[in-house]
Amino acid sequence: MLTRLLVLGTLGLLGNLLRQPTTHDFSPEARIDRKAVVTRHNVVVTRFDSMQSLSVGNGEFAFTVDPTGLQTFPETYRQGVPLGTQSQWGWHSFPNPQQYRIEEVYKDYQSHGRMIAYMYAYSEPTRKKQASDWFRENPHRLQLGQIGFGLTKADGTLAKPQDLGHIRQVLNLWTGEIRSHFEFDGQSVDVWTVAHPTQDQLAVRVQSPLLKTGHLVLTIRFPYAAGGWENNVDWQNPERHTSRLRPINANAAVVDRTLDTTHYSAGIVWRSKASLEQTEPHTFVLKPSGQETSLDMSCRFSKRPTGETPTSFTDTQTRSHRSWAQFWESGGAVDFSGSTDPRTTELERRVVLSQYLTRIQCAGSMPPQETGLTYNSWYGRPHLEMHWWHAAHFAQWNRIDLLERSLGWYRSVQKKARAIAERQGFKGVRWQKMTDEDGNESPSTISPFLIWQQPHILYFAELAYRHHQNRATLEKYKELVFDTADFMASYAYWDSTRNRYILGKALIPAQERFKPEETYNPTFELAYWRWGLSVAQQWRERLGLARNPKWDDVLTKLSLLPVQDGLYLAAESAPDSYTFQPYMTDHPTVLGAYGFLPASDRLDIATMQRTFDKVMAVWHWEDTWGWDYPLVAMTAARLGRPKQAVDALLMKVTKNTYLPNGHNYQRDNLRVYLPGNGGLLMAVSMMCAGWDGYAGPASPGFPQDGSWKVRWEGLNRMP
Repeated sequence: MLTRLLVLGTLGLLGNLLRQPTTHDFSPEARIDRKAVVTRHNVVVTRFDSMQSLSVGNGEFAFTVDPTGLQTFPETYRQGVPLGTQSQWGWHSFPNPQQYRIEEVYKDYQSHGRMIAYMYAYSEPTRKKQASDWFRENPHRLQLGQIGFGLTKADGTLAKPQDLGHIRQVLNLWTGEIRSHFEFDGQSVDVWTVAHPTQDQLAVRVQSPLLKTGHLVLTIRFPYAAGGWENNVDWQNPERHTSRLRPINANAAVVDRTLDTTHYSAGIVWRSKASLEQTEPHTFVLKPSGQETSLDMSCRFSKRPTGETPTSFTDTQTRSHRSWAQFWESGGAVDFSGSTDPRTTELERRVVLSQYLTRIQCAGSMPPQETGLTYNSWYGRPHLEMHWWHAAHFAQWNRIDLLERSLGWYRSVQKKARAIAERQGFKGVRWQKMTDEDGNESPSTISPFLIWQQPHILYFAELAYRHHQNRATLEKYKELVFDTADFMASYAYWDSTRNRYILGKALIPAQERFKPEETYNPTFELAYWRWGLSVAQQWRERLGLARNPKWDDVLTKLSLLPVQDGLYLAAESAPDSYTFQPYMTDHPTVLGAYGFLPASDRLDIATMQRTFDKVMAVWHWEDTWGWDYPLVAMTAARLGRPKQAVDALLMKVTKNTYLPNGHNYQRDNLRVYLPGNGGLLMAVSMMCAGWDGYAGPASPGFPQDGSWKVRWEGLNRMP
């Protein structure tokens, strides 16, 4: 009876915490002039700078350009933000002549008296290392093609970046269009670049007298795939792939591509008199006839080997303008104009550009890689623990459709997630960490041991329900919700000596500084487990189903959040959380137990206040990541510390750098980091709209001393 009362009491509190959100408009004056807010942050480029490339895209496809409006000088950008052409479907695997088998990279770890097989990245012996490397690199995301100008001087030599002058390039965020102007050999060149909103298509318009002289042509090149951690192009092995030109008519053609077992096509159409010629095995040149000073070209990439006909530049441009205007006019908006804090302009710039970047990079049919559709990192593979940071904000900015686009992917890989759980002796589905389009797990010394990606689908499903509030949404996601919770309940180990459930060992927490053999009961994961299982039970009740007794048992008896000396520890197994230097680096996710997550009956606010102060005092902030600053800001906001929330969001450290194009720079080989952009948007929405149960002044995450004038509309409260 006592247990039943405890469960019911917990449910009452959680019912309040998980109640439906409220969307408010706190605009004391007229509604926000959204176009003014957006366009005052249009990106202007006046020189070649490897960190200032710009992209167009639609969530499924993106195309990144230099100041010519195309990919004319890719080498200049190779070590910056590269000039990529990527899609969600563009994947490739190298042949496997050694017939490596996935079972070769399993490694057993002991956990509570039994051995559990994890997929491991071996460094020795040779065969296991080679197998690990092969499965880690394959499949990898493709660079679909490179489209640029062929610029030739009057003396016949090829142009270099320094030969271009009077550069002015503008990304119009309201229309999703890049307009580029430059001069070459005394002649002007004007270029319009757009992406189709629903097709994997680029369209470009060029106007220049050089089109009549033959000194400007369009060049389309196709590389072979490379298996490097970030490199996805190989120009050195033309014999390993084929590119076949198929003319359709006088103004259209298809290039059929074959790379081992990967096949795709590029459909090309143009307006005005020109001819497409194959000049090398993988190089095609669109040559104007010399009669006109204007040329339109569209190129549509397709997984279908037969090709798909692109639409015209005019049609693509019209659709792009309409789609982007609709995007900005709907959903949430924030306006910081009129503030006196000098940082407001920069924060608003980051907010606007992050909306643009996550729309074109993170709003596709599957979770994105951390560098989106710009260039590869980790071989182009998505990291599921990052999916929350990439996409949860779409729901909070009232763009739930952009989040739900990727949720069907979980259903498509559910069988493979179930197989992982079964292999390891658990129920339900264990969601992959580092994966690919088909849901294959990747060998790693870290990835297979992470668990905090597991409850994310519960969070996403709950955000969807909070928006739709109908049974159709419950039916749509219930299997994912229940299978996810089944794993979570079976993963929790019953320690009969202490009469409690624990998480781990054979676990690495979100703060990836701990050995899997030693780690158990990390604070954030314990809190997330409790929140997730509570959500799953609430879904059963909404569907008229009885509560799951196993889930309730785990909820009632799950270990308390570990505390020592009045502070929450990173993990119960780490009593030296604040004395051992490596444990004060990487993600300070201990704060996520109240920030990322709402309070529960097991969390003590005073202890979290002390923990927050300790983290802020001892953490090595240069050794953190782009989403850590939004994480800290959300905790500060819930703790009633708005000044510290803003300070965290704008902390002056390298990995909180936002480039002129809006990308969150991390390090030399990670110049793009979209979890930082998405985390920023989630934190700002919460700092404006608040969270369930909050009843104080508007915009609780911003100082109320008059230095911040915050106007916002269309944002949702955070759980």
